[in-house]
Amino acid sequence: MNVLGKPRRRVDGRSKVTGQTRFADDIVLPRMVHARLLRSSHAHARIKEIDVEKARKHPGVHLVLTGKDFPVTFGILPVTQDEYALAPEHVRYVGDPIAAVIAKDEQTATEALDLIEVKYEVLKTIATPEEALQNPEPRIHAYSELGNIHRLQAFQFGDVEETFKKSDLIFEDLFFYEGNTHLPIEQHAAVAQVDGEGKLTLWSSTQVPHYVHRSLARVLQKPASHIRVIACPNGGGFGGKCDVCNHEMVVAKAAVMLGRPVKICLNREEVFYLHRGRHPVLMKFRTGVTKDGKLTGMHLQTLVDGGGYGSYGVASTFYTGALQTVTYELPRYKFDAARVFTNKPPCGPKRGHGTPQPRFGQEVQLDKIAERLKMDPAELRLKNLVKANSLTANWLKVGSIGLEECIKQVVERSQWKKRFRKMGPGKGLGLACGSYLCGAGLPIYWNRMPQSGVQLLLDRSGQVTVFCGATEIGQGSDDVLAAIVAEVLGIDPFEIRCITGDTGMTPVDLGSYSSRVTVMMGNAAIQAAEKLKAMIAEAASEQLQVAPDKIVFSNGKVSFDNRVLTFAEAVVMAEEKFGTLGSVGSYRPPRAPGRFKGAGVGPSPAYSYTACVVEVDVDKTTGWITVPKIWIAHDIGRTINPVLARGQVEGSVYMGLSEALMEEQVFRRLPPKLSSALVHKIPSLLEYKSLTSLDMPEVDTVLVEQEEGMRDPNCPFGAKEAGQGPLLPVMPAVANAIFDAVGVRIDELPITPDKVLKALELKASGKDARVGPTVFPSVPYPDPVVVLPPWEGGDGNAVEGSERPKVKVRSA
Repeated sequence: MNVLGKPRRRVDGRSKVTGQTRFADDIVLPRMVHARLLRSSHAHARIKEIDVEKARKHPGVHLVLTGKDFPVTFGILPVTQDEYALAPEHVRYVGDPIAAVIAKDEQTATEALDLIEVKYEVLKTIATPEEALQNPEPRIHAYSELGNIHRLQAFQFGDVEETFKKSDLIFEDLFFYEGNTHLPIEQHAAVAQVDGEGKLTLWSSTQVPHYVHRSLARVLQKPASHIRVIACPNGGGFGGKCDVCNHEMVVAKAAVMLGRPVKICLNREEVFYLHRGRHPVLMKFRTGVTKDGKLTGMHLQTLVDGGGYGSYGVASTFYTGALQTVTYELPRYKFDAARVFTNKPPCGPKRGHGTPQPRFGQEVQLDKIAERLKMDPAELRLKNLVKANSLTANWLKVGSIGLEECIKQVVERSQWKKRFRKMGPGKGLGLACGSYLCGAGLPIYWNRMPQSGVQLLLDRSGQVTVFCGATEIGQGSDDVLAAIVAEVLGIDPFEIRCITGDTGMTPVDLGSYSSRVTVMMGNAAIQAAEKLKAMIAEAASEQLQVAPDKIVFSNGKVSFDNRVLTFAEAVVMAEEKFGTLGSVGSYRPPRAPGRFKGAGVGPSPAYSYTACVVEVDVDKTTGWITVPKIWIAHDIGRTINPVLARGQVEGSVYMGLSEALMEEQVFRRLPPKLSSALVHKIPSLLEYKSLTSLDMPEVDTVLVEQEEGMRDPNCPFGAKEAGQGPLLPVMPAVANAIFDAVGVRIDELPITPDKVLKALELKASGKDARVGPTVFPSVPYPDPVVVLPPWEGGDGNAVEGSERPKVKVRSA
């Protein structure tokens, strides 16, 4: 019998899936199939031939895809559309995807991968930035600016060389920050399905469903309106899931071709090769200072190892210098940067995106300056703090700044003045500060539309449904969204239902990156909630016989004096008056004051600030570093959820300490008898070293809030970011603490016991007790774009004739 109670009509044949007898009124759901990717075994090569016939004929295989099935490139940035879902001709790192097998299960797909035969023409491997500078050929990408240099840029804000001539002291230091990866517990995964109307849905562990949506439309050549991307709640992201990924394109294409759901789950080794993590950066700092400790100017040069593709690299390169001015006053500033292509997995954004590297260098150099001037490092920093509501030399607008209070908090709580330089052999304290964006001022692709939108639907039961494209990646954005709307409407957050990260149902939000969600989503949510509140107040005012602006929304009540309605009762009145209740809100950051080409990277609605003190115990015999306690104070403006905020701050401490002491994404060459390929040295959790919960020290966390009237007006209720900024001072604070403990400088990360022992040996032999880079290679930096600082008569525009002509960028 069927669902109507009538006899079922039998048809000839049996189901190919189940083998059971089929009936005319059966609803046949296609069985999900699984995808696996074949990845290049060479770091740099041309694909001469790829034979997939044996794989196609393997039992259980439904489809085999190669580069010819994906003729259109993609990329997260409009200027670097340089990736193919599957490389058709040119592979650029070991792990570059070149073919995909879709089969009945993962095991069958994996077996079929082994049947694909590929013939390569092996090309010279570019393994390091130095090799990229020395070898313009073979080019990894044809569109690079010069040989294998992906990006060159130079900016000058005032005559720094003239400043140096007038400075009492000039400090010149080299630093190196090794690359590392995100290491989220959850690996990347995606499922794609085509519905009965032929429309595509992709479920993915992504931080940026909107950008994935755009890229799918481009790669598949389908109308964007026929594609839906749902960002599943992430088991950690940290930036690793805010790029558009090959596997997402592959399963989407396969689902369209097969008409059935297609799933892919990357294994841990594949995640290491997908990467998009921290760029290795070599840095050269030259900083002028007066005898009393005032900074006079800085010239920063960076050399960035980008790996095999563009990814976020253009922005990452800017961030290795753009934010150096928002923490300490620098009257003049010059910044040169170069990003090179190498035959390694592409680097991208990791927590702090491009800023932890120069922050490490700047904070360690400040410690050296304090030591030379015999000043307290805390006092030196306090002496140079940027002022609130000011412009920097490179035309960034600083709003509120709570860093002074952050420094005072960690100094007092750590008993800094009693213990610094007085703790005895092997024990020490180190201090450092940091600053970070509360969201990037501009979207990834240029437009004048909002960066975040929120839509509210109000039911007559009193339930509020919030729609927003922001993505929950474990940072608590859904909770923040509900809390903000609840605060405006005066109801319990439990009455609010959040629907987020779904391009088919929610307004656009650009994604969870650059610590943008609380500020941008929050401001949009306030706007939408205030509109609804006004409608409810107007309707309720008739019943309460009072002006709408006198009505109070609190504790689920809408009231004036002793006249009270429940929120649900007031909603019913509003629906009677206005019809179905809904509202929208949106947010676009204020325009930044900089007008020169390149001014788009660095502006933010607000900046957060952090101060950190780290205590270390260094064993001089083994070089082993123990961290008993960390004190950290974060300028959060106002805390929306203290538990979540503390979790974000302490998560940053964990990640920063892990990067300081052990994390590194490094590579080795296979023996010539194998292939001489450049492969990841430690692509597994068994070998890639990171801290565990047993390694974590005690963390004393202070959330520094501003008083009402002092809070940043660009932030919702004054709330700033807490997800990335607190990481930045941890690494330099560790390095500075080691110097206080044993008198040696480790000017590169990670700081491992062998480096400490090497520095101690140098110290014992009377040599410079320092381990770190000693040479900065010759880089063909261009003539700088010259922009006068605000206090030298500048207007935010480049000096006429100093801007470079626009470089035409092509797809791969």
